[in-house]
Amino acid sequence: MAGIVLDKVNKHYGSLHHAVKDVDLEIADKEFVALVGPSGCGKSTTLRMIAGLEDISSGDIRIGGRVVNNLAPRDRDIAMVFQNYALYQHMSVYDNLAFGLRNKRMPEAEIKAAIDRAAEILGLHELLKRKPRQLSGGQQQRVALGRCIVRNPLVFLFDEPLSNLDAKLRAQMRIEIKRLHSQMPTTSVFVTHDQVEAMTLGDRVVVMRDGRVQQVGSPLAVYARPVNRFVAGFIGAPAMNFLDVTVRAGQGGLTVEAANLTLAVQEASAQALAAWSGRGVTLGVRPEHLVLGDGVPGRSFEAEVEVVEQLGSEILLETRTAAGRITAARVPAETEIAPGDRVRLSVQPGRLHFFDPQSEAVIAV
Repeated sequence: MAGIVLDKVNKHYGSLHHAVKDVDLEIADKEFVALVGPSGCGKSTTLRMIAGLEDISSGDIRIGGRVVNNLAPRDRDIAMVFQNYALYQHMSVYDNLAFGLRNKRMPEAEIKAAIDRAAEILGLHELLKRKPRQLSGGQQQRVALGRCIVRNPLVFLFDEPLSNLDAKLRAQMRIEIKRLHSQMPTTSVFVTHDQVEAMTLGDRVVVMRDGRVQQVGSPLAVYARPVNRFVAGFIGAPAMNFLDVTVRAGQGGLTVEAANLTLAVQEASAQALAAWSGRGVTLGVRPEHLVLGDGVPGRSFEAEVEVVEQLGSEILLETRTAAGRITAARVPAETEIAPGDRVRLSVQPGRLHFFDPQSEAVIAV
């Protein structure tokens, strides 16, 4: 068993910077967890503390039930894939893969068997005699993955390994890593600032901000039920739209209003919002939950098209309403529409989010 437990883990850099703040996290054996957040949120520092590359200031880290706070990286039985590949340029791919095993004085026959297995999984057989400089970025990253596989560690740690690749290669490598985990279900922690990588790779996603964990959950749960405005805005592409609105109670039920925009509050949210009647809240709605058309009364509003982005499979509209700018997606690609056109946008049922404007915590979904 190789679960990972972080118990009240903190990292201070002197007295001026508290980089990681009371992180509590349990990662199950064979689980793939993605740490995601903006630059400076503490995700890479957290990963490096798990690896032993950074000392922890307080708290405990356990791998496989063993406290590893004071263990050197080589004694933690982990393998790490870095952003810059970290390959030995003067060695062949075969020798790069064999390097760590030879340092452990493993018999050459066993080394060859381990390399053959990794090469089979990652399609490296035709590259084994080449030097890293003769490889593309994607091929070098596969070699870096192979170097981890041959060690057969308890834990894989990935520190933004795809950020140096172009968009097409990143998509290909996401598939490679997903396939690798299905073939070798090893406990894995993947750090990224790209929420698409986190959502597509992670069994669970850990969203971090300013050194604190904001939310932990399955990709779908984090997307559908964000616990605060930060998570709602960070997860999802394009980002969620936010408008300042006022809650109103009337004979027909609760509504939210801003300028000449009025939307009915869905029944599931009405109870939580009732206490906010006459007060301001932040409304959130994802672009993909807005569609062209009048829809149900109380769920649509008028907008003026400012920018039309043709994406091939669909059109992305940037619009202006009396209440502010709103991005609307899921417009069919063949729709004839131009800047300056006035359209009606409808909210799909049950897709409004409401947040406390002060604390930014979710009020209702």
